[in-house]
Amino acid sequence: MIWTNRPEPSVLAESHRNTVVAALGIEFTEVGDDFLCGRMPVDGRTVQPMGILHGGSSVVLAETLGSCAANHCVDTGKEVCVGLDINANHLRSARSGWVTGRASPVHLGRTTQVWEIDIRDEQNRRVCIARLTMAVIARERQS
Repeated sequence: MIWTNRPEPSVLAESHRNTVVAALGIEFTEVGDDFLCGRMPVDGRTVQPMGILHGGSSVVLAETLGSCAANHCVDTGKEVCVGLDINANHLRSARSGWVTGRASPVHLGRTTQVWEIDIRDEQNRRVCIARLTMAVIARERQS
């Protein structure tokens, strides 16, 4: 198990009230021994003018899952993880329903973490693949 403090979907949801996560309808759905899953609706909040899932919405889902997961792999009394870089490849469009993301670690280092976030539609077709790099910094350096 990778977790220092295993995330609970209900606690994650509560901590994201009044944020972009709540505004986009993102829900935390599952926590495994080495992954975190969540889903996002494909609706008026998350689509672009052509009626398909906005790439930026996919990136918000990816960064949300990866960042939450990363921060549950460190001692948050001493350290915090902050985003350093995100890269996303949009592979297929989605027009309705839900997309589900699964964040899994690629590297859990002392100063950096790398997460892969696989986003799929309701037919289990890959919509987006993202890679998120997080910096692990001392808590007192956070402003």
